[in-house]
Amino acid sequence: MAQKNIQETALTFRKLATLAVLAAACAAASAQDIQDRVIRFGHVNPLGHHLSLGVQKFAEIVGARSGGKLKVQEFHTSSLGGEQQQFSAVQGGAQDMVVLSATVTGGAVKEFTLLDIPFSFTSGEQVDALVQGPFGKSLLQRLPERSLVGLGFWEAGFRQFTNSRRPIQTVEDLKGLKLRVIPNPMFVESFAALGANPVPMAFPELYGALESKAMDAQENPFAIIANSKFYEVQKYLSVTNHVYTASPVLISKKLWDRLSATEQKILQDAAVEAGAYQRRLSRESAVAARKELESKMQINDVSPATLARMRELTAPVAEKFAATYDPAAVKLYRAELDKVRATVR
Repeated sequence: MAQKNIQETALTFRKLATLAVLAAACAAASAQDIQDRVIRFGHVNPLGHHLSLGVQKFAEIVGARSGGKLKVQEFHTSSLGGEQQQFSAVQGGAQDMVVLSATVTGGAVKEFTLLDIPFSFTSGEQVDALVQGPFGKSLLQRLPERSLVGLGFWEAGFRQFTNSRRPIQTVEDLKGLKLRVIPNPMFVESFAALGANPVPMAFPELYGALESKAMDAQENPFAIIANSKFYEVQKYLSVTNHVYTASPVLISKKLWDRLSATEQKILQDAAVEAGAYQRRLSRESAVAARKELESKMQINDVSPATLARMRELTAPVAEKFAATYDPAAVKLYRAELDKVRATVR
């Protein structure tokens, strides 16, 4: 019996030794699959914003898992241009990565702007369920044919109105306000349906337009309002949560196709992990930013009745645009959204 135990123990050690050798060989092979690279990752937000912190977390994970060979260089505060400029640069291969709005991504795959339909979601968790499920995956699968690869969805969060003229308490209070909007036809027509005078404008131009009174109003999430110091040029903030802004993380397909499978996996896994971190920060920062802004702006919560009226007025616009999209994408979107609304609050 003792001899048998000794033999079994010896066999176990030989197996472990073999596994250790194989693991070392795999690690060495993986290391050889990773080249020294600098990845230029841009966005329009200032340092300290949760999307900037997400990029930094992504860089940290990528650096650790590549043994320092893959270095992610962050370009913040529109230093590489506005969202549209950076999007085009990534699509053309002049810039490596970007995190920006689903709205701008809709310039390549317009079905991304289904996520922009006003009053679609009541919580970030509902969006998580939608974009991490079949619908979100179907959107990402459409990107490679547009010279892009999507690594997942981060977020800018729910959007609120600010303006320099009056609190928004009823739909009528929006009438005539010169409102800066993201260059997106659905946004333009939706806010026009509410009586505002929407003007498409790139984000880097926004603060100056508000300061000079060329624009009366804008709409963005709490954290962007705080970090961009819009309270210096806007008096009123009205809480509507009217649109949720998803933020796809995109990498140039030209770069992606040059990466090894090991490098691709490092970047993909890092984007998912950093995304969970970033969305948590986003939701925490929305609460903190609102609290900060309470001492700097006049804030009011728009009533459920007014929000219902806004939803009613913008619904025909959403239907009009949905009719121009791929019917299969719209069908999947609606089916998955119904499931999400029934199961996630």
